[in-house]
Amino acid sequence: MATSQNYVEFICEQINGIGNVRYRKMFGEYMVYLNDRPIFLVCDNNVYIKKLPEIENIIDKTSVGIPYNGAKEHYVLDIENSELSKQVALILEKIIPIPKPKKKKQ
Repeated sequence: MATSQNYVEFICEQINGIGNVRYRKMFGEYMVYLNDRPIFLVCDNNVYIKKLPEIENIIDKTSVGIPYNGAKEHYVLDIENSELSKQVALILEKIIPIPKPKKKKQ
């Protein structure tokens, strides 16, 4: 089941007000960015976040999943909890680098 655009827009609304929030469709699913940093992976209408030590004390460690075949296990974020979602997003925004632009093939 692919993620709906309405669901991705809801995710962006949940963390609105903490920075520049945008999303991008990738491989049929979505990546949500905060200030140009990829923070949430959205697959099958679930919000996945990378397992990082900086967030393990505030996230439900029992809520985990694999976003796609071949991926490592991620935390599944309760996006309905706007305050937690904003807190996680702000922590990730501080530690995740801005992706480098890809070089175009000539």
